Amino acid sequence: MLSERYIHPNGQIPAYEWAFGDVNPPVHALGALKVFRAERVQRGQGDLDFLQRVFHKLILNYAWWINRKDSDGHNVFEGGFLGLDNISVFDRSRPLPPGYTLKQADATGWMAMFALNMTVMALELASEDLDYEDMAIQTFQQFLAIANTIAGHTGAHVPLWDPEAGFFKDLVACPDGQYQRIDVYSWVGLIPLFACEVVDQRLLAKARRFRALLREHRGGLFDGGYVCACPDRANERGEHLLSLVTHSMLPSILQRLLREDEFLSPYGVRSVSRIHATRQDLGHLPGVGQVMIEYVPGESNSGLFGGNSNWRGPIWLPTNFTLVQALEKFYRFLGDDFKVTVPCLNNQKLNLKEIANLLAERLVDIYRRDRQGRIPAFPADSPFQHDPHWRDLLLFYEYFHGDTGQGLGAAHQTGWTGLLANLVMRRYRRGIPDFWSRQSISQAPTPAPELAEA
Repeated sequence: MLSERYIHPNGQIPAYEWAFGDVNPPVHALGALKVFRAERVQRGQGDLDFLQRVFHKLILNYAWWINRKDSDGHNVFEGGFLGLDNISVFDRSRPLPPGYTLKQADATGWMAMFALNMTVMALELASEDLDYEDMAIQTFQQFLAIANTIAGHTGAHVPLWDPEAGFFKDLVACPDGQYQRIDVYSWVGLIPLFACEVVDQRLLAKARRFRALLREHRGGLFDGGYVCACPDRANERGEHLLSLVTHSMLPSILQRLLREDEFLSPYGVRSVSRIHATRQDLGHLPGVGQVMIEYVPGESNSGLFGGNSNWRGPIWLPTNFTLVQALEKFYRFLGDDFKVTVPCLNNQKLNLKEIANLLAERLVDIYRRDRQGRIPAFPADSPFQHDPHWRDLLLFYEYFHGDTGQGLGAAHQTGWTGLLANLVMRRYRRGIPDFWSRQSISQAPTPAPELAEA
């Protein structure tokens, strides 16, 4: 995707074969870091030449996002539908009426994640070639500028973070300078959690100027405003957390995430909160009119905004998997003592490792046989349930019913549904041989930092 055959000279990476110009989430730097870290765990040494080649091309794409998808220069991004098809109350691939713009919490969250991914890549390269420290400083300062705007300290003076709801929400900007939040609870408000990286002492050892930058923003401050997790604070291992979401914001987000009458399904995290099964009328939205959103846990009930690719209730593996990874990073920094009340477990208090395990177990349950010997992903009459010639084979569905776990959409999406194998294997590598049996989530041992990183 980063060769000259695909990436445009202006830095845009094509979305898909039927619309090159559409915009998908900027996950390429995240993927490159995963490959680099996994190889380092396997071989004992990372491929810095690979990381360097990818970094140079991704800087082009990074600049394209900064220049093309932040129309007013306020560090709030407008990335269209961003692969989430019909998750919004209107078609985000189409422009609003003249004078109206959409400020997307998910686009801005993805871009904050991209900035941090590039920061860590530059620090990895700077550990061998200090010239890359300049790029680490540049991309981290861009992250701070994004965080500053999300916090409401520039431009509209309205944060994407809704403090009363404890959740991130999109904004519609009106020609008269007024803004209105879109009162929807969906992945749009969870994706800012993905902007999270842990930086260890190895990466900071030679980066003297970058260390000074972390000290400069002690307390999570930027231009006098509190905007992000404190980058100057270190844990007992001397690691630093670079994150959009602070430890004070995290519990309120997780409270919604871990409620079974909201986001949490028996089989993972729904794309839209179940509260929208009843809270459908969102009132009048400037530039759009009267808007509705409906919780649809299975196949889409209309051809709206792409039709069958439904993000209004089903469970999607790419975002669920990335959420599990983000929670593991938060746990790596915050440790065992940081605990959150979990509504789905009678308000028990669990640490973030245990919460990540809870989500991973529910995702694997999509294909784990239940007490009746049935695999939730398949219909009851499917030969994959009982036929001896078929019962040990799997189809990797595109997405899954938000209440029953049944597989929906395309049946060959190994590109992301195959990530379930990663969740199973990581559990196995942590020392739980019988990884198909249901265990207490609190029994799973803590992964070594390098394993969690991979």
